[in-house]
Amino acid sequence: MITGILLAAGKSSRFGANKLLHPLPDGDSIGVTAARNLLTVLPGSIAIVRPADILLAEQLSTTGIRIVVNEHADTGMGSSLACGVSTTPGATGWVIALADMPFIQTNTIRAVSAILDNGETIAVPSCQGKRGHPVGFGKGYQSQLKQLSGDRGARRIVQQNRKQTRIVTVNDPGILADIDSPFELNHHLLFTN
Repeated sequence: MITGILLAAGKSSRFGANKLLHPLPDGDSIGVTAARNLLTVLPGSIAIVRPADILLAEQLSTTGIRIVVNEHADTGMGSSLACGVSTTPGATGWVIALADMPFIQTNTIRAVSAILDNGETIAVPSCQGKRGHPVGFGKGYQSQLKQLSGDRGARRIVQQNRKQTRIVTVNDPGILADIDSPFELNHHLLFTN
């Protein structure tokens, strides 16, 4: 079973407030929209949150996503990714999504997941020649993912395994649209809708 891991344990330091709680034009928050997109394709998905993000955890749980608290979230994204993989030992692969990327199309998540179902080990979407998110990892990378720490995420694993990485070409600018500031949110709203 391929499992989605929604990384939602960041600090939102450049946004000025918890960006994942910020509403989009349809009324749903950035985090809730990202969770729903992931759950549409991977119903057994989990969301990794910080211990103090009670309101975010409550909002995300309304989508049906399982909430996992990362007690070591302050150490960075790698820790949250490792926490998610450790929490789902029965998975046959993982699709790693970022909660501040609500514009990723479900077809893209499905395409990344399908590569893992077909036995590929790493799947990375690309739009207009640029790589983005979510990134998929097969079961063979479980031990490496569980050892991650710091704020680099799994980029090093992808770089070290270029031959096992399958690029999935998509027509989805949402794979590049991460939101770190209100300016970026407004920019992405103009170009992804």
